[in-house]
Amino acid sequence: MSGAGVPRLLWPSSWREGVAEVGWLVVAGVLTPVAVVLVLAGLVLGVALTPVLAGTIVLAGVLGGARLLGGAHRRLADALLRQRLPRPPARQVRPGLWRWLVAWLTDPHSWRAVAYLLLRLPFGLCGLLLTTLLGIFGGAAASYPVTWLFTQQQELPVFGIHSQTWAGTLLWAVAGIAALVVWPAFTHAVVSVDRLLVRLLLADPGLRERVRILEETRATALEDAAGQLRRIERDLHDGAQAQLVAMAMKLGLAKEELATDEIDLPQVRALVSDAHGNAKRALVELRDLARGIHPPALDDGLGVALSTLATSGGLAATVSVELTRRPSPSLETVVYFAAAELMTNAAKHAGAPCAVRVSDDKGGLRLTVTDEGTGGAAVVPGGGLAGIAERLRPVDGELSVHSPPGGPTVVTAEVPVAR
Repeated sequence: MSGAGVPRLLWPSSWREGVAEVGWLVVAGVLTPVAVVLVLAGLVLGVALTPVLAGTIVLAGVLGGARLLGGAHRRLADALLRQRLPRPPARQVRPGLWRWLVAWLTDPHSWRAVAYLLLRLPFGLCGLLLTTLLGIFGGAAASYPVTWLFTQQQELPVFGIHSQTWAGTLLWAVAGIAALVVWPAFTHAVVSVDRLLVRLLLADPGLRERVRILEETRATALEDAAGQLRRIERDLHDGAQAQLVAMAMKLGLAKEELATDEIDLPQVRALVSDAHGNAKRALVELRDLARGIHPPALDDGLGVALSTLATSGGLAATVSVELTRRPSPSLETVVYFAAAELMTNAAKHAGAPCAVRVSDDKGGLRLTVTDEGTGGAAVVPGGGLAGIAERLRPVDGELSVHSPPGGPTVVTAEVPVAR
């Protein structure tokens, strides 16, 4: 650990961080009690209605709401504490009421959010109370030599601060200054525990969960690679290889004709012309195959590649790419094919123009595709959006969908960029 890292554990790194930590205690100190009241009220109502189906529905809804409230705390920690943490994977819900109930009632991240709210309520209130009292004491005691002159030696209404002489007020001032000096460190210590709770319960799925995710993404990547190899083999066999075989046969016939004493030039010309056509079609097949592996337009960047895709594919899409630096070729390829499938889905299902935007966002790439269709899109196992989400997981990417009835549909893919 560097020398600068030791004070960082005990003290805010800057006055801005200290102010942000105070803001966290105040804002979260209001948000958490409201969230706990809502969750507890929902749980009590759900338990009371358990004998009927409505109780189970209420409990599932409360767990979904708890996950949203936990997400609000995580985003608040990101905004104020600069603690960017990976969002728990989106819950995949199959169609049907029973599947919806089971998905939410067994969602571990929702229960972790409930645990976070219940743990943070007493700790957050105690931390806010203690830091407030320490700040008030420091301010009152440090300013006591001045207020003593205007209070006619009366005892201050806080902490029993009192002195018969002005010289005695200096001792209180020293204690107050010491309290004010320690106050940022005390606040930082309280917030550090908050950081730990957020990391453990709202973002970090734990080592076992992380290993499981890595195993799943590795298996998915291997399956995708095997599928891509099978597709390439099939396309080569049915496309370019067939054209090359036909070309070889026709050139062979032309060669045999040229070896005879009486050469039938019209037949030779026809054979060579057909072989030339086979060669051209083989080139087209190989070019299309290569484009499916790595589009040549990507050599000029995502902006050119996506614009070319929209133009050549006849897709009604506007493309905006705003990047401060060019990502790695592998990430460009991932984002390109995700955008291509989302644009195709928008044209196929929404039947409306879409807007594609790629930008830098807090150390990662953010792809947003918006269409003005009828809405109702969802990540369903086996569906197109689920396939995109699976292909993003090997690079720790996430897919979120907001598609209310009546539209618009906003699909966002986030891919972290290694520093």
